[in-house]
Amino acid sequence: MKIALGSDHGGFLLKKEVARHLMVKGIEFTDFGTFDGEQSVDYTDYVWPVAFGVSKGDFDLGILVCGTGIGVAIAANKVKGIRAAICTNGYMARMCREHNDANILTLGGRVLGNGLALEIVDIFLSTSFLGGRHAARLEKIRWMELHGPDATVTNGCAADSSNAPEACARDIKAAGEATGEAVGKSAAADAGANKSK
Repeated sequence: MKIALGSDHGGFLLKKEVARHLMVKGIEFTDFGTFDGEQSVDYTDYVWPVAFGVSKGDFDLGILVCGTGIGVAIAANKVKGIRAAICTNGYMARMCREHNDANILTLGGRVLGNGLALEIVDIFLSTSFLGGRHAARLEKIRWMELHGPDATVTNGCAADSSNAPEACARDIKAAGEATGEAVGKSAAADAGANKSK
């Protein structure tokens, strides 16, 4: 596994802890800076090499740190193919990998203690994407990346020559029926559980 690592001045100290943690675990990484926590820098300058490295496949995953994790997440998500997720607990770290196939973790150096941050890193790096229904949702995100804001979108389906409105309607109807069936089964199960109490 190869990790791309970067931060601005606000995330510098936590990034150092993450780098040390990866080194101890024997995980290969490249640190793209910043290498000075005293001088104010623009986080975008450190986001781009990480995000483009992950997007091009030079790295498996990325970790970005700024003061809150918000700025680096916004910037990274402008790069095609990047799914950066800010995480403040282990549950978010697991879910962003299992359900969203996040490929960059963003952390806030001013809002997370080192212990919790490293726990989040471990969960993020050790969790895999589940696929299944989640893969279909990611395909819709990829579609929008390709077609952009000029696409006509209705109920989450794009109306273009490759995805006609009637096909979308069928997909939405099928998804709705499947969801309704699942909800019905869940409600029935809940009712049965309540009766047995």
